[in-house]
Amino acid sequence: MNKKHRKRIEPGRVDVDDILPEYDFSRARPNKYASRYAPGSIVVVLEPDVAAVFPSAGQANDALRALAGIIQKHRLRRTASGRSSTHR
Repeated sequence: MNKKHRKRIEPGRVDVDDILPEYDFSRARPNKYASRYAPGSIVVVLEPDVAAVFPSAGQANDALRALAGIIQKHRLRRTASGRSSTHR
């Protein structure tokens, strides 16, 4: 029997996940940049020297797609050559 132990919060204390009453989000606006990210996409932070080579996300994606293609072809060749050598 594994029961999770919950801490009892003293009256007047706020749980870590609760929003404090002094935080006012009434003037908050939706993130205007959120639409740039397609569902399922991830954000990757490039180190400054790498980011300097790619002035745009599109160029970075193109380079990574090209590299991914090379890696996949190399893996297919290794797998194919490994299979042919074992079937002699």
